Amino acid sequence: KYLAKMVKYAREPDNATKSCKARGSDLRVHFKNTRETAFALRKMELGKAKRYLEDVLARKRCIPFHRFTGCIGRTAQAKNEGSTTRQGRWPVKSCEFLLNLLKNAESNAEVKGLDVDSLFISHIQVNKAMQQRRRTYRAHGRINPYTSSPCHVELTLSEKEAPVKGEQEENK
Repeated sequence: KYLAKMVKYAREPDNATKSCKARGSDLRVHFKNTRETAFALRKMELGKAKRYLEDVLARKRCIPFHRFTGCIGRTAQAKNEGSTTRQGRWPVKSCEFLLNLLKNAESNAEVKGLDVDSLFISHIQVNKAMQQRRRTYRAHGRINPYTSSPCHVELTLSEKEAPVKGEQEENK
């Protein structure tokens, strides 16, 4: 009786047969950190992206922060990642969630019969999800909100297009 509803992605791939998708909804991980981590992965090859996230987890490389930069400390590693402000962090939980999504998309690609070595991240997007509310107790009997900022993440992996060689003109 229940029909499975197909979810709508923000952007459909150009060639659906040569790409695969993965998404996570209401992930209990900070939106701002995840947005910056996803921004660092744009247009990266799948193998490179997985290695990069593993290096961030090992604190060998950092995630440069571009938009949400309030109170973000500076680090020398951010200079190597192309940051102009030298602000960067190592958001462990965001990296773990995105690494799991990349592995999920990779297994989707294997099921589809795509060449895993030629995949790159053609689309990655992070949206805010509805805040989850708790309460914290303050002095003098007051109560303040204690909310989390979860997020939705969607990504698309596509195979790289082989360059098409043009016809060579015959000399007459």
